[in-house]
Amino acid sequence: AAAGPGQDAPCLGETSATSPRPFRCEPRGGAAAPASPAVTVWPLRLRSPPSLLAPARTLPLRAAPVRGEGGAERRAHVTRRGGAGAGSAMSLRERSAGGAVEAGEEAAVALAEPDGPDRSLSLLPWDRFSAWLHCVCVVGFDLELGQAVEVIYPPHSKLTDKEKTNICYLSFPDSNSGCLGDTQFCFRFRQSPGRKVSLCCFLDQLDRDLPVYLKKDPAYYYGYVYFRQVRDKSLKRGYFQKSLVLISKLPYVQLFRTILKQIAPEYFEKSEAFLEAVCSDVDRWPPPIPGKILHLPIMGMIMKLRIPTYRDKPGTTPVVQNMHQADAQISLALPTVHEVDLFRCFCPVFFHIQMLWELVLLGEPLVVMAPSPAESSETVLALVSCISPLKYCSDFRPYFTIHDSEFKEYTTRTQAPPSVILGVTNPFFAKTLQHWPHIVRIGDLKLPGEVPKQVKVKKLKNLKTLDSKPGVYTSYKPYLNKDEEIVKQLQKGVQQKRPTEAQSVILRRYFLELTESFIIPLERYVASLMPLQKCISPWKSPPQLRQFSQDDFMKTLEKAGPQLTSGLKGDWIGLYRHFLKSPNFDGWFRSRQKEMTQKLEALHLEALCNENLVFWSQKHTEVETVDLVLKLKNKLLQANREHLPVKTDTLKKLQTHISDIILALPDDLQDILLKTSTT
Repeated sequence: AAAGPGQDAPCLGETSATSPRPFRCEPRGGAAAPASPAVTVWPLRLRSPPSLLAPARTLPLRAAPVRGEGGAERRAHVTRRGGAGAGSAMSLRERSAGGAVEAGEEAAVALAEPDGPDRSLSLLPWDRFSAWLHCVCVVGFDLELGQAVEVIYPPHSKLTDKEKTNICYLSFPDSNSGCLGDTQFCFRFRQSPGRKVSLCCFLDQLDRDLPVYLKKDPAYYYGYVYFRQVRDKSLKRGYFQKSLVLISKLPYVQLFRTILKQIAPEYFEKSEAFLEAVCSDVDRWPPPIPGKILHLPIMGMIMKLRIPTYRDKPGTTPVVQNMHQADAQISLALPTVHEVDLFRCFCPVFFHIQMLWELVLLGEPLVVMAPSPAESSETVLALVSCISPLKYCSDFRPYFTIHDSEFKEYTTRTQAPPSVILGVTNPFFAKTLQHWPHIVRIGDLKLPGEVPKQVKVKKLKNLKTLDSKPGVYTSYKPYLNKDEEIVKQLQKGVQQKRPTEAQSVILRRYFLELTESFIIPLERYVASLMPLQKCISPWKSPPQLRQFSQDDFMKTLEKAGPQLTSGLKGDWIGLYRHFLKSPNFDGWFRSRQKEMTQKLEALHLEALCNENLVFWSQKHTEVETVDLVLKLKNKLLQANREHLPVKTDTLKKLQTHISDIILALPDDLQDILLKTSTT
């Protein structure tokens, strides 16, 4: 089956040629809505009039003017404010590439304080929406076409035919799943190559404050699905089958799951007009700033949440509660935006959690076979999160089908299975993926009423169908001895009927301590690769990091290994040797290397600022002085572009040095240098 029909959408930022009418939605009670911004969608927010949202058809998408190379065509969006001092505000689109960094910083301020008295920027409609979501899709079942995208909203959202096809198949459970009623799950798919970077990339600066495992992956989208399948005799097929899908770059599974749970049931009753009102509410949200308490209004309710920041202590989640009377209007406080119920997910493989931790840490190919997309997606997300605060650097697919565009790439027998975690439900995979070295088979994710029984690791040859018994099918031998204490602790919790949330906290803390014990020796060794501060000279290029030596690192483990923080025995050396060859080590080391290189650049910048550069320029030729000015300008630009860890005072001091040097030069050179930009 092919995706539903649709044309290429206009570029982000184009406004509708038709002036829409204000659209007012009714609150849940059905009473007439008061005239307030919370329930009225004003024309500024709408890309296209409500009439475009006709039921059961693809929304028409307007063609947009072709943009010239390098952003030759820029479109200004001007708003006027009444009263004294009213003026015009220019959109971010109007800014040149040279001012992208400064524009991004100002844009974030404008997003955070949309109604501030000194606001100097105006954002285009849907810029706030784009900070959270790429688009919202409605996928239905057509007897002739099969699955088809019926609605894409906002209409300007761009999806390639390949992306639409992936969304179509991934938004429906496999036929064997038998998911009657409502089902929620998520999937992940590749963004088509060659696409231009979104004009909302100024929000990428928010990404740097996130923990590494929550940073956006520019090559992938997440799809969050609410699927409904109910009997309907009025339809030829006999069933109503439809999915509401949120497409986003953000891995906030718990947040979007909660949103869908609130809006999807009403959407299926009220159709597209309701969806338009929901999207307009999202377009009024503040940006997803890490570490800040956010209040997100949506269809008459307000969600309160906090996105983690890299400064948070690992393993701690600041609880968001209704603490003050000012929070009386809060409808829902989310304790987490991204965490899944670990204990519920790992219950079917209760006795093998430590071995699964090793397999994920080492980036081993892993398949999760489950009865439905809900079970497969939650289990894959639980596996990926078990090595937190390390980032899982390979690909993972919470729900994967035989129609996926990467199906052949991941199931070929001509080469070894790739480093990827797949969640599948189709029985066909039991045969197709028989050559994969590690397969996890799970049943329905129900919490046990009694203590789980010991289950041995099964041999791969015993796995023939998806009806095989739950368990781990592998020939892998763990490097570390089994930790019996965590098993006993969780078993005791089952006996005492401890809440699943408490069991998950215990399990998450266990994984965290295990991962930290493993990674601390690596952190300590890599920190020793930094040059001494006395080696940094303002008149030389910043020194290079020393090379990582596996042999030198292994020598440090005898006195400063994981035995200092973990009581687990086993072949830690073998585990490290295997890890150093994995994609997870490569991703972790590249990240640390970048951080330390930026630190060296920052220290070099501070060393320059502490020198009397004007005195130096007076002792050198004009050519050398001009060369110095250009290099200093480049340093300043680099510091802003790469967000180097330097104090604001240092940057101001460097700018003062540049100005003082230029003023000491002849007038003709001053004019040239003041006009000269750097790369």
